Amino acid sequence: MKPYCRILMTIQTSNFFGFTRTIKCQHSVINNLSNFRRFNTSIFCFNKNLHYKKFSILGLKDFYWNCNNKSAVFSSKINHLSTSVESNVNDKNFENIYIHGGYKKNDRNSEESEEKGKSRRNENKENSPLSSLKGTSFDVSKNSNREETKIEKEAWDLLRNSVVSYCGSPVGTLAANDPGDKQPLNYDQVFIRDFVSSALAFLLRGEGEIVRNFLLHTLQLQSWEKTVDCYSPGQGLMPASFKVRTVRTDGANGSFEEVSDPDFGESAIGRVAPVDSGLWWIILLRTYGKITGDYALQERVDIQTGIKLILHLCLADGFDMFPSLLVTDGSCMIDRRMGIHGHPLEIQALFYAALRSAKEMLAKDEGSKNLVQAINNRLSALSFHIREYYWVDMKKINEIYRYKTEEYSQDATNKFNIYPEQIPKWLVDWVPEKGGYLIGNLQPAHMDFRFFMLGNLMAIISSLGTPKQNQGILNLIEAKWNDLVGNMPLKIIYPAMKNEEWRIITGSDPKNTAWSYHNGGSWPTLLWQFTFACIKMGRTDLAEKAVSVAEKRLSLDQWPEYYDSRHGRFIGKQARLYQTWTVAGFLASKMLLEKPDLVPYLIWEEDPELLETCVCVLSKSSRSKCSRTAARSQVLM
Repeated sequence: MKPYCRILMTIQTSNFFGFTRTIKCQHSVINNLSNFRRFNTSIFCFNKNLHYKKFSILGLKDFYWNCNNKSAVFSSKINHLSTSVESNVNDKNFENIYIHGGYKKNDRNSEESEEKGKSRRNENKENSPLSSLKGTSFDVSKNSNREETKIEKEAWDLLRNSVVSYCGSPVGTLAANDPGDKQPLNYDQVFIRDFVSSALAFLLRGEGEIVRNFLLHTLQLQSWEKTVDCYSPGQGLMPASFKVRTVRTDGANGSFEEVSDPDFGESAIGRVAPVDSGLWWIILLRTYGKITGDYALQERVDIQTGIKLILHLCLADGFDMFPSLLVTDGSCMIDRRMGIHGHPLEIQALFYAALRSAKEMLAKDEGSKNLVQAINNRLSALSFHIREYYWVDMKKINEIYRYKTEEYSQDATNKFNIYPEQIPKWLVDWVPEKGGYLIGNLQPAHMDFRFFMLGNLMAIISSLGTPKQNQGILNLIEAKWNDLVGNMPLKIIYPAMKNEEWRIITGSDPKNTAWSYHNGGSWPTLLWQFTFACIKMGRTDLAEKAVSVAEKRLSLDQWPEYYDSRHGRFIGKQARLYQTWTVAGFLASKMLLEKPDLVPYLIWEEDPELLETCVCVLSKSSRSKCSRTAARSQVLM
């Protein structure tokens, strides 16, 4: 039995740090003890007055719930959580962070604490990037010489109509909000990865409250629960989505309560846990602080705990030899079987960006020292690995073509025993002379040469690729514009799998037929990542051209989720209309092009110190020998 909702968060904080605390739990109560037996985590919101309840569960000596004062008090005997990355935490330092974060320790000073918190947020907002660019609100009508276009006004109406509220506060946006959709499936839920587009649009508009609420709400849903067939994927997992619904209470008075139910993959197609949700959550947390100046949110003890739990889950030691993150098929935006199991580029780019974000936000104290060191080591190894082994251009393809196989030594050139016959026929004439890209996947005796748009764009944004590689990616997109953009930006994968290859790899998936959905479909939501990448590399003209292409069709086509056909001419055969991240991606791109000076605040520049650090130097083992000395590519170019 495990308690959940904000009571769950309270307990996991105690478990991780081992201290006694009075915590404010807004609107959250447990209906009855039978709810503890449910496997899925839920948050309940009551609108009625209750009294103290006392529980004795899971090693908690005393646990009191006061629904009138909306607070919880407990005393815990749970031992510190031991991990391979960090063995203990300095409680005193986190005490300071906890108080600094603005929790109310008692009702007497609660109003004063809240006022101090608001005052600090307002002070930070005045020093935010938005304030330095003519005001604290990115309202086009105020900060520009032009008025919003008709399509922009329509987009904002659609985005606001998709907002989901919980206990009277906005906490996210629906995945799609098509009134004519009779079978919404899970499109009526709030997805973490989908909301990032919405969050960016709201933040650039100067409306940060919904983003703050979303970050805190999803934090309370962080996994401590069983999922598929009573197996736990690990503490720290963020849900793919959550749904807010109203249910009748057990009482005879006919009252109702709001329930927020998360999905950790136990209801998803394929029953795969989302690896990217926690990574997006960390990235969004950093973005929120950069734009609003509200860095106090990052310093809260619950936020710090959430970051650490995600990092421990991702940095855990295992059997894998690669610094890249090993995941299953369907664990990210491509959430169906598409042959991306292993070390897909999208996850590696998000992982790299999340590690760099966490490094900035983790509290600078003795308790985080070991974790920061682990992050630095992983960043160094991951950047080298991706730059050296994932990059392909005409020069690298020629090298692979002449590879020797069955090499046994640490100095081997063909380290992963790649057979030259794996080079597909389409690739030979497709890669331009000036340009290249990062391949989709790398495993022993296997290179996935497909071009994955999101992974390459995030590699540019996070500086996972070198400056020369980043320019090469945009050069390739420009040279192959008709293939990757065509009538609607942007192609999620190129090329599509067909015939027997499609049948074997996708399992004959009827939704992922050639040039449809994930199998070569075009996704307008990728516009904002493309805009980021183009502005960063001084290629704003490419972003403007792509946004212009999308603007001509999105409103007329009712903002579809994706487009089909080789050049994106058809609305997706199963695409939802009024897809929220399509709307938000367009709005965010338009605002970023209007204010490109914001982009440097939101991206990651090259970090030379990471490239010079090698974990092999820190190893005391006499057997370790750094393979970098045998690398021949210009890793630091």
